[in-house]
Amino acid sequence: MPPRILAYSATAGFRHDSIEASIEALKAKESALDVKFYFTEDKSKFTDENLSQYDAILFLNNSGIVLDDTGKVALQNYLNLGGNFLAIHCAASALRDTPFFGRQIGAFFEYHPEIQESAVDVLDKTHPSTVMLPDKWRLLDEMYNFESDPRAIGAKVLLTADESSYQDPQAKEKTLRHGSPHPIAWYQERGAGVESHGIAGRSWFTGLGHCIEIWSDDLFLGHVMGGIKWVLQSKTTKAFNANGNVGNAS
Repeated sequence: MPPRILAYSATAGFRHDSIEASIEALKAKESALDVKFYFTEDKSKFTDENLSQYDAILFLNNSGIVLDDTGKVALQNYLNLGGNFLAIHCAASALRDTPFFGRQIGAFFEYHPEIQESAVDVLDKTHPSTVMLPDKWRLLDEMYNFESDPRAIGAKVLLTADESSYQDPQAKEKTLRHGSPHPIAWYQERGAGVESHGIAGRSWFTGLGHCIEIWSDDLFLGHVMGGIKWVLQSKTTKAFNANGNVGNAS
């Protein structure tokens, strides 16, 4: 049986009109990835029993407080048991009331300039989520600014925004707190949202993914697919470790 991934796209604030396109794009990649996605916007699915089936949880363009207290506890328990985690774009604006979620993502979203043609630089060409990318990747997307530097909790930055490639008038009036160079995508070998007694799985985040069109872009899809493949190779879940506590036993 292939690894199972719960893809959660519930929103309680701004809703991206690319969510439906992203779901269709991910469904189309199931075979190539050799995974099974389970898509939901039902927060009641966040229970210990249900989450125990999955090798990874993907937060997909969420916003606002999209889990109740029961769901937050179940997510924390899942991460403590070695569950893997992915998050895309506006997921960094979800669950701001939940510190462990912020650590597991790496940083919360602060603001973004107008969507425009921009460029990102690839810092690490060896990672499965960047190996297909040009050194300077030009695309139409939002360049997120973040409330903190993900490197402060141990994240390794993969992509950075080339701030000279786009206009951000607000930046002159703000003290940007995400560090330099400007992080846009990163990974954690051991997710920082796990409690001290837990078994940490992997975490991967990209700040890209705003537009409908980007979900049919081969480079972007390769970026996301590489993140998914990398996360599952943690060997902390049943898909690749018979002794795992959560996941789909092969």
